[in-house]
Amino acid sequence: MTSAAIPFLDLRPAADAADIAAAIDRVIARGCFVLGPEVEAFETEFAAASGVACAVGVGTGTDALTLLLRAADIGAGDEVIVPALTAAFTGLAVLAAGARPVFADVDPDRLTLDPAACAAAVTPRTRAIVPVHLYGQPADLDSLLRVAQRHGLAVIEDCCQAHLATCAGVPVGTRGFGGAFSFYPTKNLGAFGDGGAVVSNDPAVAARVRRLRNGGQAERYHHLEAGINSRLDEIQAAVLRARLPRLAEQTARRRALAAAYRDRLPPWLPPVPERDAGHVYHLFPVRSPDRDRLQQHLRDAGIDTLIHYPVPLTAQPAFAPQASADCPAAARAAHDLLSLPLHPRMTDAEVARVVDAARAFQKGPVLT
Repeated sequence: MTSAAIPFLDLRPAADAADIAAAIDRVIARGCFVLGPEVEAFETEFAAASGVACAVGVGTGTDALTLLLRAADIGAGDEVIVPALTAAFTGLAVLAAGARPVFADVDPDRLTLDPAACAAAVTPRTRAIVPVHLYGQPADLDSLLRVAQRHGLAVIEDCCQAHLATCAGVPVGTRGFGGAFSFYPTKNLGAFGDGGAVVSNDPAVAARVRRLRNGGQAERYHHLEAGINSRLDEIQAAVLRARLPRLAEQTARRRALAAAYRDRLPPWLPPVPERDAGHVYHLFPVRSPDRDRLQQHLRDAGIDTLIHYPVPLTAQPAFAPQASADCPAAARAAHDLLSLPLHPRMTDAEVARVVDAARAFQKGPVLT
């Protein structure tokens, strides 16, 4: 008998299906669909879950980053340091704010923004640093905050893959100017479409973002500044409210699955090391110099994998006008990384099948 395929993700409602259906019905019955009570309630609940004073619902995680940059008065003529290994949307958010992204290399072990490379990238025009908590692992915030303090820079955390993550025990998004979250369906806390949030411990920052997300309006039809239209809608907020109470349990399950992988994977297929216990395992990437053949081997075994991310930002045509330094650690990671399936509905038996299939692959050299 052929075993069932193992998907990379399963986004269908499961234990939360009834709660989600009731939440959507509640919004439809109320007839209020934009900036209503569901968004207000979700902002309060997400702020509490994230250990932060304020949360503001916006249209996407990209918008959350852009709006935080604008709230920090960063724009034309300014530079913002971004890691070379991340989703392109991190850099695109800087461009959307009118600033110039400057790419710095990642730590070859942790794969988050390297503090030494970040410090070397600072110029008189640098205004902010955007650490990305990549794959759910917190960046080295202590070191990056020291760089920021030395040069008077804002730290805006990209938390789009890091819901409920902590850095040295402190919730991400809380130590700098603010943090940006995404609720794209594949995220650890996912909506049924696009969505995002800005978090900050500064009520003035939250108030500025709240105004900017709604066309810069201080009150209806009175626009104090040129904002944008980026509002988390009521249905998505209701879905997120239904899912948020299960997020802590699902995060614990992700960590358990990651631990099972780490215990069983062969030494020639190393995962990205865990360097902070606050890691929430949005993704579980491993490294192989023979990545593409390994991916095909697993596909033939009925196991779905993905590559995050095959092209570093320094090689993206969208950023060609920006002069880029060499980022060898990011380039090597883009060549080597393969994300194995990991999600809360995955079973221990499925992890064992993935590992067994990987072990059957012709063993390559150990990466050092």
